[in-house]
Amino acid sequence: MFQRAMFGKLVRRIREPRRFIQVLAGPRQVGKTTIARQVMQSIELPCHYASADEPSLRGNHWLHEQWETARMQCGGGGAPSPCLLILDEIQKLPGWQEVVKRLWDEDTAANRPLRVVLLGSSPLLVHRGLAESLAGRFELISVPHWSFGEMRQAFGWDLDQYLYFGGYPGAAQLADEPDRWARYVLDSLIETSISRDVLLMTRVNKPALLRQLFELGCRYSARVLSYNKMLGQLQDAGNTTTLAEYLNLLAGGGLMTGLQKYAGQAVRRRGSSPKLLVMNTALMNASGGVPFAEARRDHAHWGRIVETAAGAHLANGIMGTETELCYWENRNHEVDYVLRRGEKLVAFEVKSAGRKDTLPGLQQFCAEFPNTRPLLVGADGIPLDQFLCTPPDQYFS
Repeated sequence: MFQRAMFGKLVRRIREPRRFIQVLAGPRQVGKTTIARQVMQSIELPCHYASADEPSLRGNHWLHEQWETARMQCGGGGAPSPCLLILDEIQKLPGWQEVVKRLWDEDTAANRPLRVVLLGSSPLLVHRGLAESLAGRFELISVPHWSFGEMRQAFGWDLDQYLYFGGYPGAAQLADEPDRWARYVLDSLIETSISRDVLLMTRVNKPALLRQLFELGCRYSARVLSYNKMLGQLQDAGNTTTLAEYLNLLAGGGLMTGLQKYAGQAVRRRGSSPKLLVMNTALMNASGGVPFAEARRDHAHWGRIVETAAGAHLANGIMGTETELCYWENRNHEVDYVLRRGEKLVAFEVKSAGRKDTLPGLQQFCAEFPNTRPLLVGADGIPLDQFLCTPPDQYFS
């Protein structure tokens, strides 16, 4: 389970004698704050938690004040003792990385054993800040969307419920009221992520185009769509470079990504048409407006939901690793998803009741790339529920 693994990893790192800034980055509403609070309750250290996501304006002075509050808990009459500082929504503070660097280096020079955990709901912005200023001082823990196993354990969901309502724990309690659930996903998750984690924090010249691109991705999730065809579907047409940039921004917000075609050569992969993929099926189903029962009866539509769930599971499962997720096609042959780790390849074909037999795609791919492990998901292959509970790295063993 992704969330339990994140909790255990964070606790172990905080308890280690070595000091690194621990950074939890991931989309909104996936449990970063919950993990941090559980750590505070379970770890035997003085703790101070503060969030920059409150209505009042935050600045460098606020960050310095919170750090000093935590420092005081490391003090005392004798030698300094470890304490824990947790700062939530760190990306909301302009120039946070430089301030954190200065304060962290001061503590290191003074041999002050302050443990620091930073939480960020805009993975792209957090990663930029880390790379720019905090090299060698941090460890990153990527927090993905919830898996089927986690939603089943927490809420008792069956497979069909997970496929439609997705992996947002905060929205799960509204699943019995579909209209209210959809409104929550649209207003509290999608709109908040776009407006506060992408548009507000990053320079976007055409915000209407970015929103349209996300809506297009929800309609065409798990499909390959060229940039030119995207432009033909969008009202506020930009250019292919702008669309590629906006896809990266949406991926950085944990909403949607564009998978590249596997070609064995990086140059050819970068020039391919992307396969659009939302990172949580709740996004496409809340946006699409097709009720659960109707979606379940439409085999073709349900098949696209199944393929999206499989791709999102792989994409979330490799977050923060060196593993790459692609797709592959060659004339009439295609493979839904390809995982690459170094020289190792795992090719997945996802089968559902609404999809035709495309096994020749796996055969052709293995003929071109002999070091491939071919796997069928669904039908007479790996059961879908088992696949959605299996961490992707296990397929390389």
